[in-house]
Amino acid sequence: MAKEYETVIGLEVHVELASKTKIFCGCSTAFGGAPNTHTCPVCTGMPGSLPVLNKQVLEYAIAVGLATNCDITRYCKFDRKNYFYPDNPQNYQISQLYLPICRNGYVEIETENGKKQVGIHEIHMEEDAGKLIHDEWEDCSLVDYNRSGVPLIEIVSEPDMRCADEVIAYLEKLRLIIQYLGASDCKLNEGSMRADVNLSVREVGAKEFGTRTEMKNLNSFRAIARAIEGEKARQIEILEEGGKVIQETRRWDDAKEYSYAMRSKEDAQDYRYFPDPDLTPIVVSDEMIDEIKAKQPEFRSEKMERYKEQYGIPEYDIEIITGSKRMADLFEETTAICNQPKKVSNWLMVETQRLLKEESMDPEDIRFSPENLAKLIALTDSKAINSSVAKEVFEVMFHENIDPDAYVEEKGLKTVNDEGALRSTIEQVIADNPKSVEDYHNGKEKAIGFLVGQTMKAMKGKADPAMINTILKELL
Repeated sequence: MAKEYETVIGLEVHVELASKTKIFCGCSTAFGGAPNTHTCPVCTGMPGSLPVLNKQVLEYAIAVGLATNCDITRYCKFDRKNYFYPDNPQNYQISQLYLPICRNGYVEIETENGKKQVGIHEIHMEEDAGKLIHDEWEDCSLVDYNRSGVPLIEIVSEPDMRCADEVIAYLEKLRLIIQYLGASDCKLNEGSMRADVNLSVREVGAKEFGTRTEMKNLNSFRAIARAIEGEKARQIEILEEGGKVIQETRRWDDAKEYSYAMRSKEDAQDYRYFPDPDLTPIVVSDEMIDEIKAKQPEFRSEKMERYKEQYGIPEYDIEIITGSKRMADLFEETTAICNQPKKVSNWLMVETQRLLKEESMDPEDIRFSPENLAKLIALTDSKAINSSVAKEVFEVMFHENIDPDAYVEEKGLKTVNDEGALRSTIEQVIADNPKSVEDYHNGKEKAIGFLVGQTMKAMKGKADPAMINTILKELL
């Protein structure tokens, strides 16, 4: 009988925090920038330079810990993790091994078998390393220290996940919590959220864990799901052939859908950790924790409940809108101005989603303001513009955040509500299309649609179709 296997998965998730400056110095954390321009003696590891902890980083780490049900370590320290690598200027990374800031938490995820808790072993603060750029033309490697010293938290889960779907559910839950807190934008494509997957397989029913491998270089949810399936198959194949899985770090190549060994897995002793002598221990007071607790936002599940009661929009809309902090803020702020929750929701659900998809954009990248969306809704409500003009204006607004009132005025897009002008245009259309008029009189209802279209064309789209319909029927 064929053996049955189960996968055991734990994650290490690195999140770049949204502080304006780095963890131990005053350099900018902005993404991009010419190489080595966001640097100083501290983040380039110059001898004699001294690190000073950025308080905002500590506050973000505690906020994420509280939101993921962790115990906050009241007395914690930084440690030096020693390793030699060109993108690591001090030849050590400042991290937390012995006393991480948060421990023993969990998040709850929805799986096909109902709710499940995924344990969080710890969350620790650390600094990011620089970035090596391999120049194949010159056959050399260049180093950019802009990222060096950017603040990170590393969220280490327990090995509680059993399949790719659970991993994605866990990552999406984490990402939403962190985005709602404003602690990071969690953009996988910019590397501000990165996940390393620790995975092993064992026979179903076995108590002992198998030998795990760690997979790096995963920068999208799709890549993570594929890497899990690929590594699971690779390990099962080794075991079926009577071989042994080696504990190692592997790199996933998403284009080839294949992973290859990078290095044998180091253990803590290989890094010769010791407390960082340049940084004082951190004592977290009850007042500080209470203050951060008081500032915690309304998270997604609470928002969903409130939207149901307060706005009466469909559950599907609620799910999509609350699935992004930017979208939820936009919905609430626009509704507060125009008091039309269903109409706001329609613009977000239909046109906004369409354009986001076409432009391959994240909801977090939406540029238009709630004020301008409210103005557009007011313009359609007052019939100042018709729905097709509204879509045209919205598209420009989506790309350039223009003021719809000014734009409609400037481009002369207002609906012609002058009944006299409309009547004479319709009379002309009737005179020019005797065949359609005859079809209408012979009971072909569809013919009126053609006449409405011809009138809209003659009016350059600036007329109210309902008004055209009414006048047409009267004249026919």
